[in-house]
Parts: sequence; C-alpha cells; structure tokens
Amino acid sequence: MCGIVGAVSHHNVIPGLAEGLKRLEYRGYDSSGVATVTDGAIQRRRAEGKLANLETLLAKEPLSGHAGIGHTRWATHGAPTQANAHPHATDKVAVVHNGIIENFRELRAELIKKDHRFTSETDTEVIPVLITDLLNQGLSPRDAVQQAVARLHGAYALGILIAGHENLLFGARQGSPLAVGFGDAAMYLGSDALALLPFTRRVSYLDEGDVVELTREGASFFDAEGKPALRDVRELAISADATGKGDFAHYMLKEIHEQPTLLGETLSAYANPVTGEIALPKHSIDLSSIERLHIVACGTSYYAGMVAKYWLEHYARIPTEVDIASEFRYREPILNAETLVLCISQSGETADTLAGLRLAKSQGARIAAILNNTMSSMGREAELVLPNYAGPEIGVASTKAFTTQLVVLACLTLHLGVLKGTLGRAKAKELLFSLSELPSRAAEVLQLDASVKSIAAEVMDCRDVLYIARGPHFPIAMEGALKLKEISYIHAEAYAAGELKHGPIALIDPQMPIVALAPSGPLFEKTQSNMQEVAARGGKLITIGDVAALSSTKDISWKQLPVPPSSPLLSPILYALPVQLLAYHTAVLKGTDVDQPRNLAKSVTVE
Repeated sequence: MCGIVGAVSHHNVIPGLAEGLKRLEYRGYDSSGVATVTDGAIQRRRAEGKLANLETLLAKEPLSGHAGIGHTRWATHGAPTQANAHPHATDKVAVVHNGIIENFRELRAELIKKDHRFTSETDTEVIPVLITDLLNQGLSPRDAVQQAVARLHGAYALGILIAGHENLLFGARQGSPLAVGFGDAAMYLGSDALALLPFTRRVSYLDEGDVVELTREGASFFDAEGKPALRDVRELAISADATGKGDFAHYMLKEIHEQPTLLGETLSAYANPVTGEIALPKHSIDLSSIERLHIVACGTSYYAGMVAKYWLEHYARIPTEVDIASEFRYREPILNAETLVLCISQSGETADTLAGLRLAKSQGARIAAILNNTMSSMGREAELVLPNYAGPEIGVASTKAFTTQLVVLACLTLHLGVLKGTLGRAKAKELLFSLSELPSRAAEVLQLDASVKSIAAEVMDCRDVLYIARGPHFPIAMEGALKLKEISYIHAEAYAAGELKHGPIALIDPQMPIVALAPSGPLFEKTQSNMQEVAARGGKLITIGDVAALSSTKDISWKQLPVPPSSPLLSPILYALPVQLLAYHTAVLKGTDVDQPRNLAKSVTVE
C-alpha cells in the first residue's frame, strides 16, 4: 500500500528520502511528497503521478532540512490529486500516513467547530490538525502526539514533524507496519525495511499502539499507555543490492527466473531428501492433535492455499477449508483448540489476513503462518512461523513468493501425513525425492520463454481469455488468470474444466483463447473431453501439458507448451511458471507497466 520514509540527521535528508521513496515504488502509488523542518518552519513539496514528477518539482523548487518525511500515496479517501497528496500539514505539524482513520468525520467536525480549516478530501488531514489543536493547548510535542493517536480509530502508521524542532521526528503505529532504522548519528523511519537498506541494516519494529520519538542521538519508544518501552534491535539479513533488477528488463522477469534457485533453497530449509525427513521450525503446537485446518489468505496466497487443500486432504487426510481472508472473520467460523489456522501472506502485514489471525487466536485456535517477512506482525503473533525464503519481491504481481509458498505447503503436507500416520515414511521419502527435482525441472520450464513470447503476441490483442484445469491445477489456472488481469489488463477468468458446460461455454467463440492446464494422470481424460468441447465451438486452445498429454491433444490445440512429467506434488508448482511467463510477455507487448500495474499495491495493509 502507501509508503513512508522519515529521517533525522546532521545532513540534508532530502536525498535520502528520495532514495527511500524509490525503494517503495513497488508497493503501488498515485502521488508522492516530502516535507522538512527548515529554519524552524514546515516546508513541503507534493506531486501527482510518478516520483519523477516530484523529482522535477524538487529540481525547480529545492528543499532541504535535517528532519524530514516522505510518502507515496495510494488513494483511498479523496482522488489522487496534489491537494490530497501527503504530507498533510498545518503551520505547526506535518504528517504522512498509511492506513485509514475510521472516525475522521467526527474528528473533522469537532475541529471545524474550533475554527480549524481543512484543504483536502482525505481522512489523514485530521491528524496534523488534531495535533496542532493539542499543541495550542500547551502540550509538549510528545504529549500532543500521544494524546492525538489515542483518539484515532482505525489503522495507521505515521511519520510526524513538529515546527521549530529540527532534531525531532515521531512515528506511531496501529494496524499498519512501521520500522525504525538506527544509523550513524541519524535515525530513520520506514513502512518497509527495504526503504531503510541504503542507510542501515539495524532496525526495530513498533508494536501495536507504540509511539517512537527519534532524534539524531537515538530512539525512545512508548507503548499505547504512554509508558517507556524496550524494542529489540535486529540485523536485516538482506543487503541493498538484493533489491536491484540486475540485467533484467523488469523486476518481475528477474523474479520469475530466480525461482529455480529459490525453490531449492526453500526446500533445503525444510527437507532432507536422503533421510526423507521434514523438519519444521521450533514451535509449541502439538500438530498430532490437530483435527481440522483452516487456510486464510488473499489473492495469490489464497490460490496457494487452494492447491494445498488438495494435498492436505489427499496425503494427510486432514479436513481443510480455504478462506479468502476478507470473508473469513465475517462468516463466524467455528474454531477450537483442535483447529490449526494457517495464514499465508507474502508481507506478513496483509490487513484482512492479520485480522483473521487475531480472530482465530481469540477463539482458541492454534496459529501458523507462511511468510516471506518473518519479522512482520504475523511473524510476531503466530505460534509456528514457516518462512518461504523468496527474498525481496519487488514486482507487484507475485511470482517467486507464490511458488516458494507452495514448496512450504508441500513440505508441511508430508510432515503432517507422516505425523498423522496417513502417509508411510517410504511414500513420504519417495515424494520428497521427487520434490528435490524441482529446481532442475523449473529451469527446464523457463526455457520455454521464447515459445511463450510468440504465443503472447497472438494473445495481446484479445479482449478475453479463459483458463481451465482440474484438481490441484485448477488454482494454478486461477493464478494464471489473475496474473494476466493484473499486468496486461486483459479480462481473464478461470474455471474448473468440468464447469464449462454449466454456463461459461457460452462465452467461447473463434476469437477466444482458452489456456488449458492438462497434465497426464487420473484427471486427464476428463480434461481432454472438456477441451474437445471447446474445440468443437471454435475456441483457440493453448494446451500446457507433458509429452503424453500434448500428443493426445495435438489435433485440437491451437498452441502447445511442453512441461516435464512430474509427481502430483511437483506438477502444480511447475505449471505456475508458463502462466507467469504468458502474463509477463503479454503485458510487455502491450506496453503496460509490468512492475507497477495501475490501481494495484504490493502489500494491502488496509481493509
């Protein structure tokens, strides 16, 4: 979602703020801005659109200061205009904000009665006005900030400047992540630790309700009650270089091609293919007592959970439900101590998934989480944390995080199957050995790049695309359709192949490409029958399958992409790669913004 950076230093902070904002571009935004305390006064610059527009403005109207804040905004309340861009400010206070203030209307009305003026349509503007009102009552800066945030309802991460204080920067957090960076005679704020990497790898994370007071000399943390608090300082395990594109045209393409290596690294963190054993991180849950499993996730992570449902029920024989996180807590799920709620989130800060985690915990369920950011809110609140070792994922459309999540889910499935006695050790070892072939098989699939690009040239002018599959490949079809929608803006939908005749087949005509995921196996004949129904109506079948499947469907296919034959655990992961490539090349040929597609944000930290 939106991005925050802040700094207080002996040097001009504007270059650092600009660098931090660039590192947050991947989160998605539609305007940006910076503010400083200069000669005791609040100064700011704001611009619509890309950061280049802000850079142009700063070149024309330079800004400097030793304390500053910056922001990339993804519009919620109010259109993406300069007037609604952050920072929002009065003559005494400037604020940047991620999140939503739910009671802003009441606060705004109260402050208008006190003759305060508002100049934007945003919920955020009530925050600097409210702090200003408290300062006018004679409160100290910290007391004013502490009392102001106590009145806010909703989710927020805040960076706050106070006029007249050039060695002072406040941060506050409730429901949205915020990190503090410890530099050399300088301190930093960031909504994402990646924004802090150019300056420091030593960070602390604010707990819920925290306020932090930063000066060049250090940080003072205060909890929700205003009492001094201690927060751990951690060393980030990644470097600033890890977020570069290298020789690739886009982050997304780089991340697609990183998958063979990262799949292997994730697998090796959990599995010993020689002994056939799976080792999970240390935890306090008695997994043998688990009778039901609820997977809670959003978007791409939700599709990973859908694949896992097939695996968990087949191999571990554990009844498994998969919920879209934004619906989970509103349907009053039945949970207890024999239920394991497994949350899947790339960022570990996804608002709906985090709310689902907290609901499940309040009802006594046991909590596990698959995360790419283990230092996130979910990482701190889950009992069992399962890292997926994808490294920084900058492209908004998830690729390597998705497939490494699937590897973790496959390992968890085998572990639970052996633990529950539903999967013999010999069979588990056989399946684990097949998973060990994943890196080489994935590298083989990526050699299809040129073939996929030629198909993308045929797809790019289409208005609609359908994806079909059965079994654990059906969620991969859904992920493929999502990827195409996200970055090429072509309407795409996925259906379980058997559902075609129940309505969607009416959409098929000679202009309609249909991507069929059709591996050999027990479901192939049924899938082939559905493909024949598509071909009979003139649909243009793009068949993705192994050699045997492609041979059987050659006469009805328009285009074909070969994927190596593989085990039931390996296959869905491999089939994710060609649908990622198809979306990527289609988007590139259409000229869309692949890494930062319109209207989207990398991490959705508000409901």
